[in-house]
Amino acid sequence: MGGQTDLRDASALAERLAQGVPLARALPDPQPHDWLALDEGVRWRSRYGSGGPRPGWERPALLHAGTALLDDSRLALTLCHRDGRVRAAALHPAKTRPALLPLVVIRCADWAEPVRTRARDILAATLDGDSATALAPLLLLVGRGERGAFGLRLLDGVLRAAPDDRLRVLFDSPDRGARRYAYRLALETGRLDPGELARTAARRGEDPVVQDLCATAALAALPDVFRSADAHEDVLGPLLSARNPRCRSAGVTALRRTGRPQRAEPFLADRSSVVRACARYVVRQAGGDPWAWYRARCAAPDDPDLAPGAVIGLAEGHQQADAELLWPLLAHPAPAVRARAVAGLRELDLAHGDRLRRLLDDPAPGVVRETTTALLPWAPGLPAEWLLDRAGPGRPRHVRAAALRLLMARVGSGELRAVERLLADADPELRVRAERWAQR
Repeated sequence: MGGQTDLRDASALAERLAQGVPLARALPDPQPHDWLALDEGVRWRSRYGSGGPRPGWERPALLHAGTALLDDSRLALTLCHRDGRVRAAALHPAKTRPALLPLVVIRCADWAEPVRTRARDILAATLDGDSATALAPLLLLVGRGERGAFGLRLLDGVLRAAPDDRLRVLFDSPDRGARRYAYRLALETGRLDPGELARTAARRGEDPVVQDLCATAALAALPDVFRSADAHEDVLGPLLSARNPRCRSAGVTALRRTGRPQRAEPFLADRSSVVRACARYVVRQAGGDPWAWYRARCAAPDDPDLAPGAVIGLAEGHQQADAELLWPLLAHPAPAVRARAVAGLRELDLAHGDRLRRLLDDPAPGVVRETTTALLPWAPGLPAEWLLDRAGPGRPRHVRAAALRLLMARVGSGELRAVERLLADADPELRVRAERWAQR
């Protein structure tokens, strides 16, 4: 099922189990929420379903018939029974059925104390390193609710005593909560050296919490680690080369602490504004002038090696006199440099419509997008016929989309003609935009 499951769907699953469908086939890849949904779905079905009681599900006589005779499917339903006596009776045979341990975990937070006590005794006797890693996502989920603290304490105790490889299994868990829990526990118990922490932070871009945990811990170890060049590179190397800007910025900031501020200079032209800001801080603290560095690189408008980050970095100084270096870069051969030059002029509040509008015909979509954003405040002053011509079918699609966006920022009869023309356009996306504009 996966994720938050509708109770009617969970009730249908319970019905399939009652009919004898094997548990492994009914739940081939169960997620933590699926077990909780099944627990609720059984009770929902018993209260609101039709067709009367089901064998192995609704009969308290199971207390006398012997739950050990039930297969996994029927025993799973019995573990979710609305009668606490039935749930308690089902726990004894469940302790020898590994497939049903997730329901034992749920019963550890049961509202009935006798059920809860028996389930906790079984889980405490059963949980080991292997089962703890398998059940960690569910234990953490149940632990968020009332009476869930027991499972969290048990999980913590088992994994602290388990070999490293058991805990490391959770580092790659698809469950985000289990992954974060495992890294926090590994940090608390000192199972990751600074170099591994740095490498983990560099590659865990999909999880910013893990990334921050590992990067912070790696940098906290700097006073002890930075006694040799090898140790320096082992920690800072992965951070400085990480794709994620959070890691790069952490590594750049640490350059000042380690007495290597000169390594921050290349990051003045980083593609991330956060990293550029950190690099400027490090360079200034070392007595350097980041703005002079930017001006020196932007002074050659035809330099093929000019980094786009250096262009926008210059504008981040908010010195309008630097616009004289940015205007020539609108003709630079690299589209990314042209786009950053437009963005820089907009940053300086100097993106005048008359001087920028020729870039609306640029062959690079990125340049046209940046130009469109810069021209929006100037849209009422742009010639309507000029925009209408660029919204026509003979123009590249990115130019037509930009012209339409600028026309939508205007009010007048020329724009109404554009709407009429675009309502019959061959491009479906432009038609939709025109329809929305017409409705507005």
